[in-house]
Parts: sequence; structure tokens; C-alpha cells
Amino acid sequence: MPLKKGSSKLVVSSNIKTLVDDWKRDGAIGTSHPPTKKKAVKQAVAIALSKARKSRGT
Repeated sequence: MPLKKGSSKLVVSSNIKTLVDDWKRDGAIGTSHPPTKKKAVKQAVAIALSKARKSRGT
């Protein structure tokens, strides 16, 4: 599922949930395959915050 655009806490947390749900279903977040849920969540947070920074345009 595509990630939402925006930098609010609600959008970022929604994107993290989406990424973790994808990991639970497929065992992968994008092209990475984190072995544990803890590492998957850390990766999801990094991706969601990166997306939020890019959406700000600065």
C-alpha cells in the first residue's frame, strides 16, 4: 500500500503502521527483510520520517 504524504504525527504513525503490517504479511519492508519485529519497526520509523521530510519540500 502506498504511503501517505504529509508530516503530521497522524500521517507518520499511519505510515509506520502500514509498513509494519506489510512486514508482517510479506516479511519485507520495501527491499529490506528485517529479521525481527523490533528491527522492522525501527526501519519503518526511518522510512516514515524520511517520507515526512521529503513531503515538506525543504
